[in-house]
Amino acid sequence: MPLLNLRIAAAADRELAARAAAIVHRHTVEHLGKQPDLIAVAVDFVEPATWFVAGQPLSASGRRSFQLEVKVTDETNTKAEKARYIEAVFDSFEALFGPLHEESYIHVHDVRAAAYGYGGRTQEWRYHQRRG
Repeated sequence: MPLLNLRIAAAADRELAARAAAIVHRHTVEHLGKQPDLIAVAVDFVEPATWFVAGQPLSASGRRSFQLEVKVTDETNTKAEKARYIEAVFDSFEALFGPLHEESYIHVHDVRAAAYGYGGRTQEWRYHQRRG
C-alpha cells in the first residue's frame, strides 16, 4: 500500500510520467516486496529553471533531477532492501532521463502502522485482522 510521490525536474510530459511511474512501481514490487495492486504513484513536474541546487537553477547544469518519496509501513523492509531499491530506481531513472544531478533524492519513509492506512483502515488494524 505504499504511496509514492515523484517530482521530476522537466517540462510536464504524460508519457514520461507514465514511464517513470512504471519504473517505480516495478522496483517497489521487486525490491520492497509490495503488492502491485496497492501501489499508488503521483507524478508532478517542476520546470528545471525553478529547481535549484546549491543556489543555481538545474537548467544551468544540463542535467535532470528528481525527488521520490515512498511511504511504507514501518518494519516491513530491511536496510538492505531499501538500499537496493534506492540504487535500482536511481539507475533506472538515469537510463530514462539521461545524466542526473547527484542531488536527486529518494526517501523511503517508515511510517508507524497505527498512523498510516488506506480505505479508512490503519495498517495496524489490517495486521490484527490477518492475525485473527
